[in-house]
Amino acid sequence: MTQATGIIDKSAHIGQDVILGKNVTIRENVIIEGRVTIGDDCIFEPFCIIRGPTTIGRNNHFYQFCSIGEGCQDLKYAGEPTTLTIGDNNIIREHVSMHRGTIQGRGNTKVGSDNLFMINTHIAHDCIVGDHCIFSNNATLAGHVVIDDYVVFGGLAAIHQFGRVGCHAMIGGMAALNMDVPPYVMAAGHYAKPFGINKRGLQRRGFSDEAISAIFQAYMLLYKKHLTVEDAIPEIKKIADEFPEVVPFVEFLKDHGRGIIR
Repeated sequence: MTQATGIIDKSAHIGQDVILGKNVTIRENVIIEGRVTIGDDCIFEPFCIIRGPTTIGRNNHFYQFCSIGEGCQDLKYAGEPTTLTIGDNNIIREHVSMHRGTIQGRGNTKVGSDNLFMINTHIAHDCIVGDHCIFSNNATLAGHVVIDDYVVFGGLAAIHQFGRVGCHAMIGGMAALNMDVPPYVMAAGHYAKPFGINKRGLQRRGFSDEAISAIFQAYMLLYKKHLTVEDAIPEIKKIADEFPEVVPFVEFLKDHGRGIIR
């Protein structure tokens, strides 16, 4: 173990390959082992387990009983040294699990910065999570899922493997996503359907009334004009040429993925 300044409880187990930054707090019965690098000012509450190869940024707070960097649940996984990367300023509450990638996938699970992961959230192998997201209790990502910035997941919501959710989308509680959710869209139900745009969230984040109106026009073209995705893209692009906030909508639709919710 390489340690800068910090507080480590005597009951914690810290492996010899672990590198700790400055002012790291490690409380009772925490286990950190394998090739793990931890940035400055992180806090690990009792009974967290962190395994490597894992890289953790600065100022992350891990609450009790987290399981971070464990080998994944994919039956093809055979102990390969895949990785997990976590950014800065995340809050990871009780019983959250984040697994490393697979060699069949990206080889890395990546979590961004400034996110809140509430109790029992699961981030599976090879997922990519952006910044400023909120995952409510028991939200679940299957393998290979991509979540853009500023996404909100309601409690017990789950998404199928290889699914995508675009930026500023909002997923209702207990939603089941078997298709992709475009940027800005509110989705709910089993299986999830679109219910307008996340207007309140956009207002809170400083989007102008004009930009929100343009995003709503793009939504209407996609969902209310009975156009195919291929036919909707050039029409939405005309709006994006004037309002850059609509560009993520166009770029998301160009990548077919699993197909979008309807």
